[in-house]
Amino acid sequence: MIKIITAIALTLLFVGCGSKEEAPQDIEAKIVVGKSLSGLTLQDQFEKEHTLKATTTKVIFAFDKESAHICNDFFVTKDASYLADNNTEFIADVSAAPSLIRTLFILPGLKDFKHTVLLLNDKTVAAPFRKDMDVEKIVAITLSDGKILTIATLATDKELQAFIEK
Repeated sequence: MIKIITAIALTLLFVGCGSKEEAPQDIEAKIVVGKSLSGLTLQDQFEKEHTLKATTTKVIFAFDKESAHICNDFFVTKDASYLADNNTEFIADVSAAPSLIRTLFILPGLKDFKHTVLLLNDKTVAAPFRKDMDVEKIVAITLSDGKILTIATLATDKELQAFIEK
């Protein structure tokens, strides 16, 4: 009986972790100098929708686990209002994680943070943001009136702080 229950549990785990979605191949990149991010609306870790404000001048993207950890580890050392005080939004791409892992571990873990984490939950939604980006680095963009002025890649919390506070 224990073997049967174990087999069923493992089957459910593999089915739940499997991902048959594939990102579309012919997509237009969204992180391009001159493009607008005005009207970008994403949910945060509490499933509350946020639309990019006109006053936002910087957006930080973390596309992989390591860059997200660098960002979150840095942000937890700051006041809850640090991002807002610096007109910055933080967007984490969790779409690559299997849905079961996302639901059971990643999203509950993000709810412990006092800072807002906007989420790219879906591979199709995330793909245009990932296109042509170094997804193993922190991608930092500056905005003016919602339009992308600059795109930089960062690797450390010191670089992140310097970018946000300049």
